[in-house]
Amino acid sequence: MKTSIKPVLLASAVLSAAILSTFAAAPARAETAAGDTTVVLVHGAFADGSSWDKVIPLLQAKGVKVVSVQNPLSSLADDVEAAQRVIDAQTGKVVLVGHSWGGAVITQAGTSDKIKALVYVAAFAPSEGESLGSVGKNYPLPAGVPTLQEGPAGYLSLPAASFAANFAQDLPAATTKVLAATQGLFPAKNFAEPVTVAAWKNKVNYYIVAGKDRMIDPGLQRDFAKKINAVTTTVQTSHVPMVSQPKQVADVILAAVQR
Repeated sequence: MKTSIKPVLLASAVLSAAILSTFAAAPARAETAAGDTTVVLVHGAFADGSSWDKVIPLLQAKGVKVVSVQNPLSSLADDVEAAQRVIDAQTGKVVLVGHSWGGAVITQAGTSDKIKALVYVAAFAPSEGESLGSVGKNYPLPAGVPTLQEGPAGYLSLPAASFAANFAQDLPAATTKVLAATQGLFPAKNFAEPVTVAAWKNKVNYYIVAGKDRMIDPGLQRDFAKKINAVTTTVQTSHVPMVSQPKQVADVILAAVQR
């Protein structure tokens, strides 16, 4: 009887080790996939890199490397150059994410072979030759656009009251005041600067539509998503879903990372 038990115990031990090995390896593979990919975040107009500060910790908690670009906002060409410097500095693949104006930036900057996916968050997705000023002409004028104020040097800003009413109307007043205080000035001439390359034509694309956006018409956003054949998620938020619904935005970015 003793000799018959030994082979059974040995087989059981081998099977247990195999099962443990399989389960132990799974997280390692997932972590490796995330570790090979960097998420590069590109903010929009009237904002800075801190607009992603609720999404970044959610991605980092999953082991994903994240870099938030600080756009100078001085021109499309300058912002594209800033994004490309960050992309070039990465050693692995990149998921390139753009919010609002940042969508035009990633459309122009996302041509590198390093880019495995583009993620548009309530963002412009123009075609070659299109500018921000031309793409929305056949859509309703969003409530926030007429509130933009132009200074003597041609730079636009958004009043604090409009941040609360139109830019981030689903956020607490204390938050909208911070957003208004940290906004970047945006040259009016940027609205006329066309993109010359449409990177989305050769990439896997994701699009988050902000259903209650008062800065970019939601219908225009839906048409952008359809045009670029994007995996589309709709959230009933203001223009800044990455602030009001960061988990939903992070989940879409993670899907792009893990594809």
